[in-house]
Amino acid sequence: MKAKRVHGLHPDAPMFVNAAKIVRARTEELYALAPNALDESNAKALHDMRIAAKRLRYVLELTGFCFGPYGAKAARRMRELQDAIGAVHDCDVFEPRVRADIGTLRAEDARRLAAGALANGGEPAAVPRARRATYGALEALAIDQQARRAILFAQFRKRWAAIERSDFRDRLLAALEQPPTDAA
Repeated sequence: MKAKRVHGLHPDAPMFVNAAKIVRARTEELYALAPNALDESNAKALHDMRIAAKRLRYVLELTGFCFGPYGAKAARRMRELQDAIGAVHDCDVFEPRVRADIGTLRAEDARRLAAGALANGGEPAAVPRARRATYGALEALAIDQQARRAILFAQFRKRWAAIERSDFRDRLLAALEQPPTDAA
């Protein structure tokens, strides 16, 4: 996901003025992605939301001091959100890899068995028991990842609901309007 361009930045402006423009843009990006990311089947939107949370987190970590105590709190909330989405994303990446490995093993075994049968002029032998156990273990791992993802996604949704209940956006945007007392 490409970051939205932030307009109106000026090198001679006080830091808090430019930082507020960047934080405002990154906050709006995050909230624009939320409706699609809350759809459990939309892994891409969820990943995009993670990237948006990361961008907002980093700008807040660098400039949050300009926005009073809420700047640091907002950075922590974004770190927690990014971590929660990242855990879901790990499952989105890992489970298909496990399934691909199962497919590779099965294809290799089928080729090996067919080659052995053709060389001996007979029927393919049964897949060795150890290999069948590997299929089962990998299948169990894939199922575990699916279940883990469902649990982590539910936790993400709860975390996002808590962020919304806390009026995170309104509180952050209000903090952007308050210039620091030591105007950076």
